[in-house]
Amino acid sequence: MILQRRVFLLMMLLLVAAVTGATANPDVRDGCQERCGDVIVPYPFGIGEPRCAMNANFFLDCNSTDEVLWFGKNMPARNISLLNGTVTAGIFYISFDCYNKSGLRDRHFNSYITLGPAYTFSDSRNMFTAVGCDTIGTVTNKEGTFGASCLSLCTRNVIMSKDNPCSGSGCCQTSIPKGLKSLDITIGSNYNHTNVSEFNPCGFAFLEDKDSLDLSDWPLSRTPKLNHTSNVVIEWVAQNETCEGAQANKSSYACGINTNCYYSDNGQGYRCACNTGFEGNPYLEQWCQDIDECKDPEKYTCHGKCHNTFGDYECKCSLGMHGDGKVGCQGFAITTIIAVIGAIVSLVIICLLIFMILSKRRKDKNFRENGGTVLKHQRVRIFSEAELTKATNNYDDDKKLGEGGFGSVYKGVLEDTTAVAVKKSKGVDKAQMNEDFQHEICVVSQVNHKNVVKLLGLCLETKVPLLVYEFISNGTLFKHIHDKRSQVLASWSNRLRIASEAALALDYLHSLADPPVIHGDVKSVNILLDDNYTAKVADFGASVLISPGQTNILATKIQGTFGYLDPEYLMTGNLTEKSDVYSFGVVLVELLTGEKPNSNAKSGKKRNFIQYFNSALENNDLFGILDFQAADEAEMDEIEAVAELAKRCLNSIGANRPSMKEVSEELAKLKSLNQKSWTQQNSDETEHLLGQSSQSFRNNTSPSTSQSQTVISFEIENFTNSI
Repeated sequence: MILQRRVFLLMMLLLVAAVTGATANPDVRDGCQERCGDVIVPYPFGIGEPRCAMNANFFLDCNSTDEVLWFGKNMPARNISLLNGTVTAGIFYISFDCYNKSGLRDRHFNSYITLGPAYTFSDSRNMFTAVGCDTIGTVTNKEGTFGASCLSLCTRNVIMSKDNPCSGSGCCQTSIPKGLKSLDITIGSNYNHTNVSEFNPCGFAFLEDKDSLDLSDWPLSRTPKLNHTSNVVIEWVAQNETCEGAQANKSSYACGINTNCYYSDNGQGYRCACNTGFEGNPYLEQWCQDIDECKDPEKYTCHGKCHNTFGDYECKCSLGMHGDGKVGCQGFAITTIIAVIGAIVSLVIICLLIFMILSKRRKDKNFRENGGTVLKHQRVRIFSEAELTKATNNYDDDKKLGEGGFGSVYKGVLEDTTAVAVKKSKGVDKAQMNEDFQHEICVVSQVNHKNVVKLLGLCLETKVPLLVYEFISNGTLFKHIHDKRSQVLASWSNRLRIASEAALALDYLHSLADPPVIHGDVKSVNILLDDNYTAKVADFGASVLISPGQTNILATKIQGTFGYLDPEYLMTGNLTEKSDVYSFGVVLVELLTGEKPNSNAKSGKKRNFIQYFNSALENNDLFGILDFQAADEAEMDEIEAVAELAKRCLNSIGANRPSMKEVSEELAKLKSLNQKSWTQQNSDETEHLLGQSSQSFRNNTSPSTSQSQTVISFEIENFTNSI
């Protein structure tokens, strides 16, 4: 098993070596040597065996000892270019002419070079050059059809360098014609260097590649040396005939597949080149291979999406753009659009994040400044700003329940469907939001009375805290008093009950709350009615806390509602519990008369609301100003008692007013009497109805009895609802 694996691995290695060998030398024929020393020898040139070259004209000699590639007998090849159709070779024997100080010639050599039929000296790359201070260089060809010379003179030593213009002082140059196949270079002197022999004993003449010529290698003091060479560029052609003639004879045609035939610049014959989109050796049969232009974008421009094809490539503009992708596309690429959108989105996200961070810091700061650290430990819920904004639909005007001097109240619905009333304060000086306000919130949050609107929670993330109260569905007492369509106050019993419940709430605030609370803004608008029309005292925006034993608060500014304000408070600025009593007296008068505190009397005369009420009492015209009808004498007595109570509450001197406890107790007694009266009346009506039902029962069948019971039940329900 191990032996089989080794054999398999050996075969694979041989196969890889064979493939590598087959593809590693694409410029030579199979089995031929690719290079000689450092010089690559591509086909049609060849070394080693004659078959490796296209013909004898291209067969070169590679000296295996010193690894020198010889182009002819005395010319070492430096480079062979298929693309340019050139061979760069060195010429060992350079023409020179030397004299001693006596002016006698002691060394002299004229060079002569002839090329093969496929070669010519490049007229564009080479330049005939003569160096010396008393030198005449001449170049001719074997046929005698060309001749050129140049003269170089100087009387002092010239520093030779790359920057020397070689214009006749120290050296001179002249060009050669196209198609030159032989060179006969001669050199001479006018004065045998007699005047310059000390620094220039010899003159030189040679042909050299302009790109490799370095005049710093040719100082005027130079003397001949055997290893001195000049590099020349020799052009070559595949055959000395036209493309049409060569293509007609396929067996001798030098170009392979996917190639084209073109003429050399010197006009001596044709060369081969791979077609556009292909690369390789055009002289080998199948070595012009397709180029994948897409892999070389620097050379093959594509401004869109590149796709390689056989011998060419396609370049389609990116999505959102148009035009020739090889030249340039117009419009905006989808990637650019995406990048711009991405940048905008990123910027928006960054701005949002910054906004969220700053908003969070602002909310945290407000939370701390509004006493959140203390209040979060109280029995009150802390709402977020976002939660209340969502609940009130961003404080939509359609959600507004009312507006007062301290702020607006909006209806909201929490996520758990709980209806709430959100009080949003108006612009208040931040300095006013002090520890007293925070302490007030702590106390109000602990108030728990059935006739006081319950504070459900707070939002401390805003500059001024938001207060969240339970939502009272049936609006304000003010609405039901002055909206004649409302039937809630049609009966005296409901008016008395509501007054008693409101008084009970104020008595609780004055006597039982810890610390006591002066409401400061008692009015019918701040008395709400719930689903069962139970009175709920609300709005503590003007409320103040009083310490045990304290009887009054000296206000820095007067707060409250015109028409309900205590005149003593207006004159002295002292806010007391009796101030609430006065305001409640106004509410009692409002309940009795249906008049607004700041309106004209029913007679149409401009008269003070309180004076109008007191005048009616003095003139025994109380029942002439009532907003409703008394049911019987008992109710009339109760109404007179309430009117007298209201009169006492409205005393201009606070000390002469009853306390809220006295008011509450008196109204509670009247309410109790009213309920007894209604109970007795309902009992009499029930007995009367039962008598009728018994008589009916004796005269009618069972279904009639059932009907009679239904009537009894209906009356009782109405009675129950009425109280």
